[in-house]
Amino acid sequence: MAIAVRPALAFAPGFALESADGRPVLRATLEVMSAVVFMPHFRVRIDSAAAVLESDSRDTCYLGWLPRGKYRVDIVLPDALPAGPGRVQAEARHRHGFEDVTAGATEASFTAPAPGTRSVASIAWTIESIAPTPPLAELSWRKGHTDWFFRHFDHAASVVIGYILADSPLLRERVLDVGCGDGITDLSIAMRTGCRELVGIDPFRGYERLPDIIARNHLPSDAVPGNLRFMDADANSLPFPDDRFDVVLSWGSLEHIAGGYAQALAEIRRVLRPGGLFFVHPGLYYSNFGHHLGEFCDEPFFHLKKPLEEIRRIVLENPPRYMDRSGEFSTPAQYWQWFRELNPITVTGFEQELRALDFEPWRVAIRTEGVIEYTPEILRYPMQDLATTELYMSCVNRKPGSGAG
Repeated sequence: MAIAVRPALAFAPGFALESADGRPVLRATLEVMSAVVFMPHFRVRIDSAAAVLESDSRDTCYLGWLPRGKYRVDIVLPDALPAGPGRVQAEARHRHGFEDVTAGATEASFTAPAPGTRSVASIAWTIESIAPTPPLAELSWRKGHTDWFFRHFDHAASVVIGYILADSPLLRERVLDVGCGDGITDLSIAMRTGCRELVGIDPFRGYERLPDIIARNHLPSDAVPGNLRFMDADANSLPFPDDRFDVVLSWGSLEHIAGGYAQALAEIRRVLRPGGLFFVHPGLYYSNFGHHLGEFCDEPFFHLKKPLEEIRRIVLENPPRYMDRSGEFSTPAQYWQWFRELNPITVTGFEQELRALDFEPWRVAIRTEGVIEYTPEILRYPMQDLATTELYMSCVNRKPGSGAG
């Protein structure tokens, strides 16, 4: 059963007409009562004797998500609004599952001043947090792709849910993530979809760091929903009955399964019901990123150019330039072990393996290099393998059984 919609947003009663930077603004207080709301936005209608103006905050003010707290919402009045009495009506909305829901509304009367000297062509919006609510500048969606938490909580979850799985209704049901790592993406997916159940498994138990990650990224301590749980389990022997899940996810995990991933794929096929969806984003070994050693060397394709012993020396004798991580700082020895265990996945070979297991491609995105500068060391490698940097793929499980049609 999906999570029920609870009251999540509320305006304090009414608006106050104030001045900000010499411009008249209608100011209201907004309270977020849920742990987090996604894609909050506001609609407003302003009625005056001579004009009716309507606006949606998404036109000028993007909000990825807001944690529990209080916020100041300003509606900047345009010069086109004539002086005199008026009335404002506003409603707050947010994303729940795959729909926008109305969560709060308010209205008030005001008297608009004479148009000022600064030109404001249309209604504009601003929103700021009210202390002790965290400043918006410290939230991941304001930081963007340079931020590790954004890349997993905001970007990766959006890629899975919308870009590759196209808001499939199956995401409301039972979901398994094979190789969930620290659990950041699973947390986001569970919260955004309101799925019946999401289980993340990882034998390295990185998800044990999730409470600290949550705190450091301004999510409330109760942000983990009841539909999300984690397990220490091995992809080669999934502890679930046949056809248990409606969706299975694997983001950057298959390449790390020591000894190969054939058994893991067979297990995924087994626990995914007929007609279920499999999302997979494997690391591609022959690409510029598939070696996972970018923290040691910037040279393109250095893992294919240099002798193994030289790569070993680069890794073990140089401290890594740690990227922005969420509490994980691995040792050079661990990087070297993981590199040696990598499975050399290619797009062509991987597609053949999936088709042999009755996985039918549904939605696929492939990203490539702009230009490859060949050197003698890499001439022997297929250009498709060198040029393909990332593969995002979803498949329908066409194994025999009811619901496979």
